[in-house]
Amino acid sequence: MVHRMEPLNRTLTPRLLTRFAALCVTALASGCDPFEGSPTDRGPATYDELVTLFEDWRAFEAPDFVDGVPDYSPRAMEAKFADFGEWRVRLEAMDTREWPTTELIDWHLVRAEMDGYFFDHEVRRPWVRDPAFYVMIYSAESDVPAHEGTVVHGWIDLWQYEYPLSAEAASELAGRIGRIPALLDQARTNLTGDARDLWLAGFRSFRGQSAELGALGARVEDSSSELRVAISEGRGATDEFLTWLEAEAPSKTGLSGVGKANYTWYMRNVHLVPYSWDEQITLMRRELARAHTGLRLEENRNRDLPELDRISSPEEYDRALNEAVTEYMRFLEVEEIHTIEAYMEPALRAVNGQYSPAAPDEIRNFFSEVTYRDPLAMRTHMHHWIELARMRENPHPSPIRRVPSLYNIWDARSEGLATGVEEMMMHAGLFDDRPRTRELIWIMLAQRAARALSGLYLHANEFAMEDAVAYATEWTPRGWLPDGDLVRNEQHLYLRQPGYGTSYLSGKIQIEELLAERAMQLGDDFTVERFFDEFFDAGVIPIPLVRWEMTGEKDPILDRGSSPEGAH
Repeated sequence: MVHRMEPLNRTLTPRLLTRFAALCVTALASGCDPFEGSPTDRGPATYDELVTLFEDWRAFEAPDFVDGVPDYSPRAMEAKFADFGEWRVRLEAMDTREWPTTELIDWHLVRAEMDGYFFDHEVRRPWVRDPAFYVMIYSAESDVPAHEGTVVHGWIDLWQYEYPLSAEAASELAGRIGRIPALLDQARTNLTGDARDLWLAGFRSFRGQSAELGALGARVEDSSSELRVAISEGRGATDEFLTWLEAEAPSKTGLSGVGKANYTWYMRNVHLVPYSWDEQITLMRRELARAHTGLRLEENRNRDLPELDRISSPEEYDRALNEAVTEYMRFLEVEEIHTIEAYMEPALRAVNGQYSPAAPDEIRNFFSEVTYRDPLAMRTHMHHWIELARMRENPHPSPIRRVPSLYNIWDARSEGLATGVEEMMMHAGLFDDRPRTRELIWIMLAQRAARALSGLYLHANEFAMEDAVAYATEWTPRGWLPDGDLVRNEQHLYLRQPGYGTSYLSGKIQIEELLAERAMQLGDDFTVERFFDEFFDAGVIPIPLVRWEMTGEKDPILDRGSSPEGAH
């Protein structure tokens, strides 16, 4: 079921064509020929050469560090980008005509990363436009393969440390936190962009970093004086930087979105999502309408049934969450959805969370409103944690697929699966004896479609942030999204990372298309278990690449492209 696209011109716009060509010409003129001869002279390239190129590329992609601080200064970034052409020349020079599909897939992953690097330097430029790029502190593990959105090199994952800290760990952490003041001093010089919504959203990011450092300080107050001083100075620098951001805000009046054409290029060339900006608008509107219709019909069907009560005590919470994990894992096994491994249930149970009290009429975080009515609904989406456990316990044999792709290239695959299984498991019978829970599935789908549309309009520069907040709030059923800060945090991510807001549904749709195609291809040999096992075996990579491995059909998106336009 190939997504048919109009033929696209792969040439770049005149300015970017000149830029790209100059980079490649410079690389060739400097004698860049890592394979000692033309592809014709030397014969086919080897996969090991691709792996070496990938490892070298990852080392190049990182900025230079000065005294432990990443250097994002204009001089440093321009010098880095001037060498980019060498990497693309090396990749394109590889003669891959005799490679098997699994190795060609890895070649396309490397090319997608290089296109992401090109886009970041020509369009996104987060080190120039996005204050939140300079946040270093992350206290909680993400439920996806890597951090969501752009992240500064040298970031600090507090959740990876064991507490109480050893003397060695405390010293190492003190050294890393101690670099925050220097990084933020540099950021004041680097942040010359004029993207108002990104700038204002940065306030919340640095308030969050200040709070995280405060909490860390309280947690390690009995640790070394070196660490306590580093935390205090890091928090002070964070607060001063926030004050600077607020003082500069009135001068920021520009647009933050990348624009429709750039969005489409980024989807098709970097994330390998086959839908343009306009096509995603159509798809998201369709999903929004389908979700609201499905909800209203379920509500009518269930009109004589009692409403779902919210969990009201810590004891009830623990019992319900654990029962939901048990029931979901049993369902996956009994219904032969996919092969079950021993590590899966513990991974899912470990993220049950803790009870949070609320007044009877108080609306919690949106997804808590779902979980506190029936935690089984959200256990499906928590398939994320099964995936992460799979990546740890059963890593992909390819060294290129074993590590998360840069630039969130995995988003539609990762978020699309977690969102897709919600509705898939409903259709497979998980909620047959819980009709009111089916309503929750439609509500979650509607919320994701509404926020996806908000993100699309933000990138088209047809919405400002508050327009996006209002739209997502209005179209989320039952008034379960009253928290403007929650919506702003989501839309901030989607603005920083084009495609993330739609990835939940664009990925779900692609997986549904692939399931239909694989069923037609296999006929009587098709089973749901075979489909998902094959799907997982391909790794957390863009779905057109998964499709190529599963069906043997190369998606047209891998041979077509367009160019970023109107880079600013």
